[in-house]
Amino acid sequence: MLAVIALAALVTGGLAHLAGYGETGDDIWRAAVALLAAELAFEAGRTIVVERHMGVDIIALIAMLGSLALGEELAGLIVGIMFTGGSTLEDIASTRARRELTALIQRAPKVAQRRRGGRLEEVPVEEVQTGDVLVVRTGEVIPVDGTVLSTEAVVDTSTLSGEPLPVTVASGMSVLSGTANAGGPFEVRADRPAVESAYTALVRLVEQAQAQRAPFVRMADRYAGFFLPVTLLVAGAAWALSGDSVRALAVVVVATPCPLILAAPIALVSGLSRAAQAGVIVKGAGAIETLGEARTVLFDKTGTLTVGTPEVREIVAREHMQTDELLRLAASVDRMSAHVLGDALVHAAREAKLELEMPVRVREEPGQGIEGDLDGHRVAVGSRAFLLAKGVPAEELAAATPMSGHGSGEAHVLVALDGHLGGVIVMADELRPDADQIVERLHSEGVRHVAMISGDRRSVAERIGRELGVDRVYAEQSPQQKLEIVRSVRTDPRLRPVVMVGDGVNDAPALALADLGIAMGAAGATVSSETADAVITVDRVDRVADALHIGRRALYIARQSVLAGMGLSLVAMGAAALGYLPPVAGALFQEAIDLAVILNALRALRG
Repeated sequence: MLAVIALAALVTGGLAHLAGYGETGDDIWRAAVALLAAELAFEAGRTIVVERHMGVDIIALIAMLGSLALGEELAGLIVGIMFTGGSTLEDIASTRARRELTALIQRAPKVAQRRRGGRLEEVPVEEVQTGDVLVVRTGEVIPVDGTVLSTEAVVDTSTLSGEPLPVTVASGMSVLSGTANAGGPFEVRADRPAVESAYTALVRLVEQAQAQRAPFVRMADRYAGFFLPVTLLVAGAAWALSGDSVRALAVVVVATPCPLILAAPIALVSGLSRAAQAGVIVKGAGAIETLGEARTVLFDKTGTLTVGTPEVREIVAREHMQTDELLRLAASVDRMSAHVLGDALVHAAREAKLELEMPVRVREEPGQGIEGDLDGHRVAVGSRAFLLAKGVPAEELAAATPMSGHGSGEAHVLVALDGHLGGVIVMADELRPDADQIVERLHSEGVRHVAMISGDRRSVAERIGRELGVDRVYAEQSPQQKLEIVRSVRTDPRLRPVVMVGDGVNDAPALALADLGIAMGAAGATVSSETADAVITVDRVDRVADALHIGRRALYIARQSVLAGMGLSLVAMGAAALGYLPPVAGALFQEAIDLAVILNALRALRG
């Protein structure tokens, strides 16, 4: 409304001047400037009192009051139009920059079609609980993470993954909320309540992203406070040396540091939107800035650099055990764990048609192992260190070296009964096909140190490390030791900021401690997704390199816009101080600078 009033006053006053009523035209301009100055004074006071910092609007206010005092009403009105128009341009550009994030929020389903008996009922999505059977109609967004009950489903995953082609999901396979039905209607059984779905977690991340401000942007606010005395000093010097107060006004008019205030947030928010297009949801502009400056990337191994769906390659049971019985006991206990190896054991046991039972008195040490009572035995499943801590004799563990292949993703799961080793289950987990160039790409982006952290034994972890070409391998690490590694690396200023990438519950503390945590969230919303600063929604680890590239480009464009814009503003201040740029021309020149830096900042939206 203020922008419309200012433009109307400009046109009306100009027409009055053309009709020979110059004083009336000046009065119209003067009244409009006074109105805009009053509104601006209110906003400036609120910024100082509520937000406790001095914003750029102080300089614009001084320029408008100075124009009224010196009879330069037209210059003051153009400054007012520049100020209100700049805010409008910023709103338009921010809306453009946030369009991918906004689309994610707007896409969140509100209702679901729940099957009850032989009829369908439309219910709010918040009421959907585990086990409910839903019907997803053609074109609808899937409201829950669930299992397909129909023969097949054709799913459009482009919103989360960026992949343009629909995928066919067979009966019994999982689908994620937020994806869409690109085929005929199908039924899905909810695997978790809708409020705990993957898409709901992503929406929370997006809402946080839109609320947070980047350190670079906060620095811009501080810079505005520093720029005010510099502007007044230059304006005062121009007035004192020339004796012309209009020169001082011209300096103030062109001094508004809008490039810093407008360009930085727009470029960084554009980076957020560009990352969302690539299937990476980043919590805020501050995280984009950290991505742009990252010097170290630490990767968890299982499920991050490897496929994360290991298969049983070999079962080596001791003399008193049968292989099927060993697998049944291990799977029965490990089904209570969220670890990826537990899922693989359960899958192998069901394929072998083994009857699993429910253990009691279950206790788990994330990333190390799990134990519980089953069939009158205390069964422990996990690493050597875990079984040793549970009292299994060291000599039994030392002898547990099955003669199996040595694939790059091999892992050994040890099983103990009542404090004695029962056998070893050899699991095979292959490298992700998209991981082979990840280290080279990160180095090309300026990352100085790429390391892999694994709870697996050293020989397995080092083989994978050699295949990938990482700079260092940390093997046989517990979740607590992962924390210590992250903490240690962060003490070296040459290696900061530190990015940690993981996918499991046991990675959550390390993700939270790193300067920036990235969770592989394609399988759903886990604790790691909640504690991370960014979530990769597509099952591809190479999106880590994409995210760093996007962050670097957004930060580069933000700095480029600021330096170019401020450089032009300083040149204009010099020209105004020397009398070559009068107030009206200076105001028009500053408006052109604002428009140029905003358009340049929007380049961060492109790849």
